[in-house]
Amino acid sequence: MMQRTIIAALRQARTTCALCIVLLACISVARAQDAGFARKLTLKEAVTLAVGNSRDLALARLQYGLVQREAGVASAAFRPNFYTGTGAAYTNGFPLMSGGGVPAIFSLSYDQQIFNPPLKGDQRADEQRAEGQRLSMEGVRDAVMVRAALEYLELAKVRHAEELMRAERLSAGRILDNMRERAEAGRELPIEVTRAQLTAARIEQRLAQLEDREDALSGELRDMMGLPSDQPIEVSTEEIPGAASDQAKDLVEQAMANNIELKQAETERRAREEKLKGERGGYWPTVSLVGQYNVLSNTNNYTDFFKKFQRNNVIFGLEVRIPIFASRTTSAIAFARASLNAAELQLAKKRSELSLDVRRKARQVRETDLAGDVARLELQLSQENLRILQVQFDQGRGSLRDLEAAHLDENDKWLAFMDANYARQQAQLELLRTTGQVAKVLQ
Repeated sequence: MMQRTIIAALRQARTTCALCIVLLACISVARAQDAGFARKLTLKEAVTLAVGNSRDLALARLQYGLVQREAGVASAAFRPNFYTGTGAAYTNGFPLMSGGGVPAIFSLSYDQQIFNPPLKGDQRADEQRAEGQRLSMEGVRDAVMVRAALEYLELAKVRHAEELMRAERLSAGRILDNMRERAEAGRELPIEVTRAQLTAARIEQRLAQLEDREDALSGELRDMMGLPSDQPIEVSTEEIPGAASDQAKDLVEQAMANNIELKQAETERRAREEKLKGERGGYWPTVSLVGQYNVLSNTNNYTDFFKKFQRNNVIFGLEVRIPIFASRTTSAIAFARASLNAAELQLAKKRSELSLDVRRKARQVRETDLAGDVARLELQLSQENLRILQVQFDQGRGSLRDLEAAHLDENDKWLAFMDANYARQQAQLELLRTTGQVAKVLQ
C-alpha cells in the first residue's frame, strides 16, 4: 500500500513538472512573438506617451521646482525663525560680544518679519516668476506635443508614400522593358530608353530617401515615447481633431487670452510691478517680532557692572525701524521703475507681434487648405484620366506606355496630395500652438 502511494506521488510530480515546462515554453513563445509584434498607436496615444517620457519636460519640471523653492526662501522671513547656540568668551570690562550681544552659555533667539515692504515685494516678485516658470513648463509640454504629432503624421505620410513609390517602380520598370523592346524592334529611338532609365533611377533615389526618412522618424518617435529601439510601431493617417478654423479676429482673441509666451511676459511685468511697490514701501517703518532667551555665566563679571546677577534672561517684543534718510531706497525705486517700464514695452511689443503672427499663420492655414483642394482635384483628374486610358487599353486602342505613364502620373499626384495635406496639418498645429489650444486638442 505504501509503495503504491509513493508511485502515485511520483507520477503526480512528473505530471506537474511536465505542465510547468509546457507553461514556461508557452510563455517564452508568447514573449518572443510579442517582441516581433508592431505596436499600433493612434495620434493621441503617441502624443500622450511622448509627454509622459519627455526629458525636456522633466527638466522643465525640475526648474519649476527650483524657482518655487526660491520663492519659498523669500517668504521665509515672514515666518517664525528660531536660532540657538552657545559659546565662551573672555571679557575685560563691560561683558559685550561682537554684534551687541552678551556672552551666554546657552542662547535661543526668535525673529519674524511683520511689516517689511521691500522684502514683501521681493517675495511677490519671486512668486510671479515662479508662475512664469510654470508657464514655461507648459510651453515645453506644448512643444513636445507638436513635435510628436508632426513626427507621427509625417511617418504615416512617408510610409504611404513608400507604398506608392513601390507601385511607381513597377510601372517604371514595365515602361522601361517596353521601351527596350520597341527600341530593339526599331520603333523607338535609343533616347527614349535612356529617358525611361532616368525615370526609374529617380524613383529608386526617391524611394531610398523615403526609407531613410522612415527609419529616422521611427527612431525619433520611439525615443520620444520611451519605447525599445527595436520595437516596431504602426501609425495611421489621421486628421488633427478639432483643428482651428475660426476667423482671424477670434483667433487673435484666443491668442491674447491663452498664448503662453504672452502670459510669461505678463507675469514678468507683474513681478517687476511688485518689486516697485515693495521698494516704494522702503520709506515706511519696518516691524518685526523679536525674542531672545539667554543663560548667562557669572565668569564674565556681570556683578561688577550690575547690582544683581540673573542667570536666566528673556526678552520678547516688537522691533520698529524708522528710516530717516535712506539713499538706497531712492536708488532702488528708480531702478525698479526703469525695469517696469522696460517690461511694459516688451509686453506691448509681444502683443503686437502675436497679433501679426496669428494673422499670418491663419493665412498660412487658409493657403494650405486651398493648396490641398488643388492637389485633391489634380489627383482626381489624374485618376479619371487613368480610368479612360485603362478602358482604351482593354479595348486595344491604347498603348502600355501611355497606361503606365498614367499610373506614374497618378502616383505623383498622390504624393503631391499627401505633401499638401501634411503641410496643412503642420500649419494647423503651429496655429493651435500660437493660440494656446494644442493641449486641449491633442490630450
